[in-house]
Amino acid sequence: MPGKIFLDANILVYAQDEAAPKKQQRSRKLLAELIATGDGVLSTQVLQEYYVAATRKLGVAPLAAKAVLKTFAAFEIVQVTPALVQEAVDCSILNQLSFWDALIIVAADAAGCTMLYSEDFNPGQMILGVKVVNPYKT
Repeated sequence: MPGKIFLDANILVYAQDEAAPKKQQRSRKLLAELIATGDGVLSTQVLQEYYVAATRKLGVAPLAAKAVLKTFAAFEIVQVTPALVQEAVDCSILNQLSFWDALIIVAADAAGCTMLYSEDFNPGQMILGVKVVNPYKT
């Protein structure tokens, strides 16, 4: 895998989603590889989105979701700061993205990531030097 890779929350959620076994298997493999190489990056936003989706959509018990969150400490974590929020506003306007998607992009850029794994963006899209890859379409 080339360089650091930022993971969107959907990758983390699918790792627990028994209703999507192929995506679950692929997500778990990606997480294991990125932990082993040290190339995986998350943000505090992604951690929050994971918790909400896991507890609301998947029905994971809150304390179980909290325990899973602790395992994500193996990744580099980008703190969402006021400066990143300002950058996300600009990125959102310039690239016609939702604010939340722009915040993902600027966090990935801040960490020096070359790729963003997500199914929520257009695959192949390049924003701020970060290439979007849908890991389920390979």
